[in-house]
Amino acid sequence: MAKIKKGDLVVVISGSRKDRGKQGRVLEVLTDRDRVLVEGIHRVTKHVKVGQSQRGSRTGGIETVEAPIHISNVMLVDPETKRGTRVGYRTEQVERDGRTRTVRVRVAKRSGKDI
Repeated sequence: MAKIKKGDLVVVISGSRKDRGKQGRVLEVLTDRDRVLVEGIHRVTKHVKVGQSQRGSRTGGIETVEAPIHISNVMLVDPETKRGTRVGYRTEQVERDGRTRTVRVRVAKRSGKDI
């Protein structure tokens, strides 16, 4: 189970020199390949052929798109210190509709705050 989810703010801790230290939001988590798609990180150029799409003609040329990077190369940003942090879990007893349920809450290990 991945500790990083869609919409999280992450920082790149290793990988290519141009992206190391940058922050961005997670657009998609690819759990089958252990990779994440981060907004503005690891942008690659893609050559697109001119063709027909469902809504008219598609323009061709060179596009830049985000490529996935390995999940071990990113670290969650702590909401309090704004630096990378490890993720832990805490269990809580929550009462809903008259029933008590056990819920796992993600916790930033650096500051101890809920994520």
